Amino acid sequence: MRNLNLKNFFVVSGPCVIESEAHAMQCAEFLVPLFEKKGVPFIFKASYDKANRSSLNSFRGPGIEEGLKILEKIRDTFSIPVFTDIHSPEEARQAADVCDVIQIPAFLCRQTDLLIAAGNTGAIVNVKKGQFMAPWDMKNVIDKLESTGNNNIVITERGTSFGYNNLVSDMRAIPIMEKLGHPILYDATHSVQLPGGNGEYSGGQREFIPALSRAALAAGATGIYAEAHPDPDNAMSDAASVIPFSELPDLIDSWLRIAHV
Repeated sequence: MRNLNLKNFFVVSGPCVIESEAHAMQCAEFLVPLFEKKGVPFIFKASYDKANRSSLNSFRGPGIEEGLKILEKIRDTFSIPVFTDIHSPEEARQAADVCDVIQIPAFLCRQTDLLIAAGNTGAIVNVKKGQFMAPWDMKNVIDKLESTGNNNIVITERGTSFGYNNLVSDMRAIPIMEKLGHPILYDATHSVQLPGGNGEYSGGQREFIPALSRAALAAGATGIYAEAHPDPDNAMSDAASVIPFSELPDLIDSWLRIAHV
């Protein structure tokens, strides 16, 4: 387990899903030197399985066995921390053996057995606030994780359901959840999703990522969670909301200006 300092500004980025080993390596080859150049601590994120897709026909990823091998290769090749989602208690230990951070998806954030299994690994656990939850309701979620003796916890704000196929970001959630005593990430890309908005896949409003991410940092978020892709229009997951690689350098600069303040 790498010694990660999550008390100061950091960024989690990478493709939403592992599309292939070659694609994941290509992403890391771009992202690692970019964040090194910017002087920003960086965690590479990609999912081996997107279990919560809109349609049965949607691409989910290579699965846990192959996906973790790819994440392990990225971790060892670039000497960077890696991050992925888990969906069942049985996956927790296997993922934690490879990944520095394991994530509890928003729709699963109240699943007690999953939280306990994740906490028991001793890995850093990033838990996303459910779109259906008030920020103060996350106390019960954090209590479950802390009951395992694991205090390596990050909380991610990713928007709140507002009517059908829409999310809004209430920046009050950030200072409210800060009181729980753990770093807060703002998920700049999932927060602009329009869940299921295009029928068999989610839509998104990528143009709002810069404004919302800057607002979140100003509200007190410790870091930014921002999925990125070299060719968003052809991304195999969340094409409408991932950040193009070409726009990432300027975004990082804007985040740094606020983080430094």
